[in-house]
Order: sequence, then structure tokens, then C-alpha cells
Amino acid sequence: MALLNAPVLAVLATFALFALQLITLRLLSLAPQRRPPPTPRQLGTPAHLLIVLGSGGHTAEMISMLRRSNTCSKFSHRTWLVSSGDSFSAAFAKEFEQEMGEKKGTYRVVEVRRARKIHQSLLSSPWTCLLCLWDCLRWLRPSSDRHYGYPDLVITNGPATATILVFASVLLRFLGLQGSDGAGEMRTIYVESWARVKRLSLSGRLLCWLVDRVLVQWEQLQGAGAGGRAEFKGVLV
Repeated sequence: MALLNAPVLAVLATFALFALQLITLRLLSLAPQRRPPPTPRQLGTPAHLLIVLGSGGHTAEMISMLRRSNTCSKFSHRTWLVSSGDSFSAAFAKEFEQEMGEKKGTYRVVEVRRARKIHQSLLSSPWTCLLCLWDCLRWLRPSSDRHYGYPDLVITNGPATATILVFASVLLRFLGLQGSDGAGEMRTIYVESWARVKRLSLSGRLLCWLVDRVLVQWEQLQGAGAGGRAEFKGVLV
């Protein structure tokens, strides 16, 4: 019986090895690259920015960075992603959009289930992370009204939900489901918190493997993280 099954096992092993090689090559093609963030596209196609807001200090830092950089006005469509129950961050996003005035363009505030609540049991965290992943995949995909396609750029500064969102974007890119012709590339930028002076946060250490660029706000963190990818560009908040 073993001899009869040997050819079948050999074929299965060959297919498994071939599949592993394809997956490896695909992952290498998605490896983070130090590319400049995309500019709004031409030919009338709107550019889409997705901002992940944490809560409390994360949100305050993100709003401060966006005010100083004037990034939002360069994109005609903006999606603000907040965790469920985070009315604080949602209110900040709407207030920020109102301040932009004539540069407003269009925006939406979307809500995903929280990846992990404070003091939540580790046993239940995998389930809530999966629910958060499902929501992130749903909001990354183009909406039915076609005002929002795949994001061109995703900016986050590190809450747990952001880690799930970045993973969701990588998953879509792995499956080849992002936009075409340079649209909706879902490039990602992670900005480490100003409070992190000597060491990257857990989110930062994880996302160093996934995002296109990692920015830190203290010079001593220059070159930190996987492959020494952390870049110091000065204090951003």
C-alpha cells in the first residue's frame, strides 16, 4: 500500500513545494519599500487617504500631526477609522474636517469593532481581533457609491486596531485585490508615539515588518525596528 501511495505523495509534495515558492515570492514582492507617499492622482481620479485614530493620546497626537503637515488637504477623499464606542475620536475627526473649510473635499467616519479592550482576557482576544479584521476588510474595499476606492495611503500611530488594519491591507494586496494602474496602492505609514523615547512600542515592532515607512520622533530611535527601518524626521506632533 505504501508503495502504491508513493507516487501520489511525491506529486502532492511537489505541488506543496511549488505553492510554498509562489507564496514566498508573493510575500517578497509585498515587502516594505522606502517609497515616497503617493500624491493625489491625475486624470480626475480622486485620491483617498485613510487615517486610523486610536483613542485619547493616540488621537490627540494624530490630529496634531495632521494639522502641522497639512496632509489631509492634498487628498480629495478621506476616511477616518475609529474603534466602536470611541465617540471622542469621531468627534475630533469631524471637528478637524469642519476646520478645513473650502479644502474639505469629502470624508466619512467609519467604525470597526475594537480589536482588544482594556483588561480584556487574552483568551477572548483572538475572536475580537478576527471581528475587527472582518470590519477592516469591509471598509478597505471600495464602497458601492464609488466615491471611495481602495485607499492610496494609510496613516496610523499605533493602536491595536491599526495593527489589524495594516494586516488587512497586506492581505488584500497579497490576494491582488487592491486597485490597478497605480490607484489604491494602500501604502502605509506608521508614526511612533512621541511618548516612545527609548524603545518602539509593541505595535511599532510588529508593524516594522509590514508598513512601507516607520517614522519616529526621537533621534535615538533612528534605525530601530526590523532591518533598522525607523526614520527620524523630527518631532511631528
